[in-house]
Amino acid sequence: MNVVVLMGRLTRDPELRHTQSNIPVASFRLAVDRRVRRDANDPNQQTADFIDVVAWQQQAEFVSKWFRKGQLVAVTGRLQQRDWKDKDGNSRTSFEVVASEVHFAEKRGDSPNTGGGNYPPPGAAYPGPGPEPRAPQQISAAAPAVPTSGFAELDEDDGELPF
Repeated sequence: MNVVVLMGRLTRDPELRHTQSNIPVASFRLAVDRRVRRDANDPNQQTADFIDVVAWQQQAEFVSKWFRKGQLVAVTGRLQQRDWKDKDGNSRTSFEVVASEVHFAEKRGDSPNTGGGNYPPPGAAYPGPGPEPRAPQQISAAAPAVPTSGFAELDEDDGELPF
């Protein structure tokens, strides 16, 4: 099984390119926090891993249009190894995550470098796979809670477990 799930901040704006057959591909890098224990006196130290991510086709166009440096994003995909030759002819290997889904992971305005967030306007078409990512909406405190799962909460408890 090859499944990768990451949450991190974009280190730069996504770069959109097109292949020779005009297929869009976006590349970006995520800074993903990782806790390390270098010292017994401070077990909560953190460092970051910088992970390259690529998105293809409609997902690439979506990412390049709506995501910016500094935004917190969630990515699911698969890990891929790529072998290549550098300019001196040396064999190199790199690893990257091929994104299958990319989602907003913070509320509008929470990102430090985006000037209020960069979310699609309500009703904007989302061409990617899976459910459309949405900017979080504010809910009025006066609005009654409406169950959305199709399950109703039980009013009384008889104290017996069903198993």
